Amino acid sequence: MFYTRIPCPKWVDHSAENLNRATRYFPLMGWIVGGGAALVYYGTAQILSPAISLLLSMITGILITGAFHEDGFADVCDGFGGGWTKMKILEIMKDSRLGTYGAAGLGLMLSLKFAALYEITRLDFPRFVWVLLSAHSLSRFVAVTFILTLPYSRENEDSKAKPVAKGMRMSDFIVAALWALIPFSVLCWWVHPLMLLMVLPLLVVRWYLGRYFVKWIGGYTGDCLGAVQQVSEVVIYLSFLILWKYI
Repeated sequence: MFYTRIPCPKWVDHSAENLNRATRYFPLMGWIVGGGAALVYYGTAQILSPAISLLLSMITGILITGAFHEDGFADVCDGFGGGWTKMKILEIMKDSRLGTYGAAGLGLMLSLKFAALYEITRLDFPRFVWVLLSAHSLSRFVAVTFILTLPYSRENEDSKAKPVAKGMRMSDFIVAALWALIPFSVLCWWVHPLMLLMVLPLLVVRWYLGRYFVKWIGGYTGDCLGAVQQVSEVVIYLSFLILWKYI
């Protein structure tokens, strides 16, 4: 209910406890989002051009999540681009309006994502599917590592702050890792073992963004997690293309 716009039974309700426990399934949501995007691409590619089909595929992923992570990425661009203190950065990220930094960052990020995915679609469809599944699940797992290791930044809750998981148990973290590693393991086994090297740039992204967030706001927010997911997803696509060129 929290991670997608997919309808849930009426008895399902939001609570802080359930949200913290649900983090174990965050990478599993990547299976749903990536799988839905792949199905739309395959279906529309039978009657439309690859570029149009890819755009429809990306729109599908955004509709499934309600632009949940894209919104976080844009807010982070606005907050860290326009704020110079912790209080100001958090205040800007709470604002629902989209600023210049957010608009520019979101436009460039989606453009880069489209360009990278378009190159991947030139391969066979099965590889495209496993890259999508791996990117969506593994990028969400990178965000999960922030929940495990970093403190939540907002000291005082308010009505405008988005709900977000503020901690997780190691057992839940291990379950989340399994959901992320299953499609990635298939990709490495099927395409080439050297695809394991895709983990290295993700470690750099995780280290840099974690250090950056702690330096400026003392931890993470929900918007930060969305930004981590989006950046990690694009990095996975680019890493795959680079490795594919040389294997």
